[in-house]
Amino acid sequence: MSGQTEHANLFDDARSRLEEVCQAIDIQGDARERLMQPTLSLQVSVPVRMDDGSLKVFPGWRVQYNTTLGPAKGGIRFHPDVNQEEVTTLSFWMAVKCAVVDLPYGGGKGGVKVDPKQLSKLELERLARGYVRAIADIMGPDRDIPAPDVNTNATVMGWMADEFDHLARGKVPAAITGKPPELGGSLGRVAATGRGALHVLDLWAAREKRKPEETTVAIQGFGNAAYHFARLAHDQGYRIVAVSDSKGAIYSEEGLDPDAIMEQKQRNMRLHEMVYCDDSVCIAEDVEKLDRDELLTLEVDVLALAALENQIHEDNVDRVKAGALLEIANGPVSSRADARLEELGIPVLPDVLANTGGVIVSYYEWVQNRCGERWPEEEINRRLAERLERQSELVFQRAEQDEISYRRAAYRQGIERIAHAIELRGNCQDSE
Repeated sequence: MSGQTEHANLFDDARSRLEEVCQAIDIQGDARERLMQPTLSLQVSVPVRMDDGSLKVFPGWRVQYNTTLGPAKGGIRFHPDVNQEEVTTLSFWMAVKCAVVDLPYGGGKGGVKVDPKQLSKLELERLARGYVRAIADIMGPDRDIPAPDVNTNATVMGWMADEFDHLARGKVPAAITGKPPELGGSLGRVAATGRGALHVLDLWAAREKRKPEETTVAIQGFGNAAYHFARLAHDQGYRIVAVSDSKGAIYSEEGLDPDAIMEQKQRNMRLHEMVYCDDSVCIAEDVEKLDRDELLTLEVDVLALAALENQIHEDNVDRVKAGALLEIANGPVSSRADARLEELGIPVLPDVLANTGGVIVSYYEWVQNRCGERWPEEEINRRLAERLERQSELVFQRAEQDEISYRRAAYRQGIERIAHAIELRGNCQDSE
């Protein structure tokens, strides 16, 4: 099976992992049935008046996956490859990861099929506001709380939050997270996913008695999460030897400076007042240029995957030479590739644990908004570190005790919590 075929069956691939967990920890009956399908799936059309006066209509989706533990929580992505199956799968992963780190949320995810980099800033704002109008009936602080994802950021979330306020005829800051701090966003949110991934890597490295300065890292992707992970890891002593984006990859055995790379990328963005950075890491000088897929086969201690789903699949998994994988993106390793990595003895720090920093700090933003408080960034970072240390140790201990992979341990931790909550609600409920 090729990587493309695996991508076409993304939800079936994800659900196969769920079935394995249900069998392993004996989840049957109502709980199993409720876990197999999303709670709600909404498809919408988002009309946008373009700058030239023409009208374009973009398909969009919002999916809520098992809201037993709390309201749906998850990002919104703008990408030309977005489809309903992808959004459903991402919402399932969100439900698992929220439970893994013990957050009072179910899974949520949204998306619009669009290439946002082809839109002007005003067209992008119209799209963001139109999407909120389309899904407003299922949104709210107690029902579904969107956040940023691929190609959405604090600026886009600010537009969405403002639109929801207009529809609600009042201020509802807890309805959306990932906002600019000036609009009620949490300090520390922008770097949270990358910071959380580094915490998980640090905890694993400490268990392996591995020092940062003795650890080489290659990073696939150089978006927000990947950049902040690279920046913080570099500051801590890890040697970042390679990074990539959609246009290519760069390599330096001596190590790269993530801040210098980002400064070069963003120079054009500032000059032209762009929402997105459209330059490539390949503009960096005095480095070796690689094909972007070559990065996946480098001999490094840690390969951090921070791009999109199914980047490691059955066709390329045997070319992976990294000592360990860190999943900063959602679902970057297919289930078949994951099984092969287990056979090869290559540990994977799974997405449902490693990339939870963003949703954890989004939870703190939601709490601050509901309480009318503003916490200092040091407090946010402290709480993030404490939660990740506590929940990661539970996953690591379970993996050791049951002699299973970190992914299996994380899934069992999350699914067990959701299933127990379903059982506690009783047998007479007709719906979520």
